[in-house]
Amino acid sequence: MHNGQLIYEWDQTLDEVNIYIKPPKILIKKYQDEYKKQLKPGEKLPELDIKIAPTHLSIGIKGNPPFLNEELGGKVNTSESVWMIEDDELHILLCKMYKAETWTSACKGHQKLDPLAESEMKKKILLERFQEENPGFDFSGAEVNGMVPDPRSFMGGVKYA
Repeated sequence: MHNGQLIYEWDQTLDEVNIYIKPPKILIKKYQDEYKKQLKPGEKLPELDIKIAPTHLSIGIKGNPPFLNEELGGKVNTSESVWMIEDDELHILLCKMYKAETWTSACKGHQKLDPLAESEMKKKILLERFQEENPGFDFSGAEVNGMVPDPRSFMGGVKYA
């Protein structure tokens, strides 16, 4: 949130952090024909300028300063991280460098998960990890009680294929 306005929403899984932003309609392909009619000769439609670095994310319009230029809440694998516009929403998919790491915020310095939400996220990621490591079992109804361990290091840590 910034000045009472929602800038982005985010969630995370075992392997990914997803950031969702509502872009102006002029940046969404299905509305661009409408805007092209309003352009003066020589003018072009604005284009997104998105840069994903291992610990930094920059989002803006080409030729302008970025409106989001922040250090990320964790490290990402840039070669597997992508962005797309789907369902009229900018979706930035960041692949976590460290599987099962629980991010407390998408960007450092932004609103962190409260302790209860962080505990719930750790539970979700821990169960997702168990499901991946034990595909023959169903963890959908499993519960984690008490202090939630770190999903990345619990019981010998994450197993890599």
